[in-house]
Amino acid sequence: MRVFTSLHGAAWAACLLALALPAAAQERFRPADAAVVLPASVHAQGARTGALREIDKAWRANPKDLNASLAYARAVFTLGLTEGDLRWFGSAKAALTPWWQATDLPADGYFLRGLVKQGFHDFGAGLQDIDTAIAREPQRPEFWSWRFALHLLLADMDAARRDSEDMARLFGPQEAGVYRAVLLYRSGQPQPAIDLLNGLIGAASFQDASSQEWLGFHLGEALRVAGQPERAIAVWEKQLKASPQSHLLRLSLAELLNQQAQYRQAQKIAATEAPSDALLMQSLLASRGLKDGNEARLAAQLEARFTSQAQRQESLIERPRLIYLIAYGKDPAAGLALSIDNWKLQKEPPDAVLFAQAALAINQPRAAEPVVAWAEKTAYTDPQLKPLIGQLKAHPRWSTGSNK
Repeated sequence: MRVFTSLHGAAWAACLLALALPAAAQERFRPADAAVVLPASVHAQGARTGALREIDKAWRANPKDLNASLAYARAVFTLGLTEGDLRWFGSAKAALTPWWQATDLPADGYFLRGLVKQGFHDFGAGLQDIDTAIAREPQRPEFWSWRFALHLLLADMDAARRDSEDMARLFGPQEAGVYRAVLLYRSGQPQPAIDLLNGLIGAASFQDASSQEWLGFHLGEALRVAGQPERAIAVWEKQLKASPQSHLLRLSLAELLNQQAQYRQAQKIAATEAPSDALLMQSLLASRGLKDGNEARLAAQLEARFTSQAQRQESLIERPRLIYLIAYGKDPAAGLALSIDNWKLQKEPPDAVLFAQAALAINQPRAAEPVVAWAEKTAYTDPQLKPLIGQLKAHPRWSTGSNK
């Protein structure tokens, strides 16, 4: 089976990251659309279709076979990214459990185990496995792509820059261009990133659907960071029509529409047959903005999901919960406590915004000092974060160095 690299990992992260970033065009992480076609979450439907059914069958017939387990782990991890359904990460971990402590894996084994570890927020261990995969097979672009993403998530900008330079050396400057662009807009230089991405989108080697999808996402994000939301919306709307299965594009567009008070359109984009927690959260925010009478029902659905996760003893701090507590306003104090813990693991712009919002909401500006330090270190800024940083520094309690 030919595989393709997902444009996101994230990542959101959750993502992941959120996420993870695109690999070079020769090798993408996401399976070809013809290989695994699922219109809605298989977890929700209890079904198996197409090639996934065969991969699932092969693994269940011989769960101690490494190749069968790696194929299954790759397929279901990818579905978790594509659908925004993190339960697939648990399926991937189950497939890899016999080799969870192994020290003699092939490169693919280390890579996939590293992906699953970072999916569960064990970023250090995930990075270590991906480092090993690269050491064994340095010519695999997807390995470098995910290492770059993890270095960026951990705010190790120097390491991410070295990754981009190594990718340019190994795979050529054009293949490494998107990483250079990401570094530009993540370090206070969105306009050069926009120029670079516009050139890459038109390049002959990037005309396949997967490349256009991840380039379109990053162009929209660079435009958003540059304070050009209408252009970002236009780019994401166009790309979502071409890639309607992309959870990252759909979620990013819904979030930006809500931020721009375009609630009706945000509601339309977020409404899917089986919405992820993140999309349901955006539907809730849109409903509140519209005052359409659905807010209580949507909030109850989200609360039920959080309760179910707690009963399953899922301990990951996922962004929908932070948004619910902080941006939605359910419990900013609890959101601040979670933000402090979350920031120790990952440092992403949406998390920085939520962290700052929580600190301001309960008049504890100094609690968000790590966000200010991160912004100064990376030079990152965007239209949401910039005024929050200003409010933190202007707060009377900031100058006293105390939250009391």
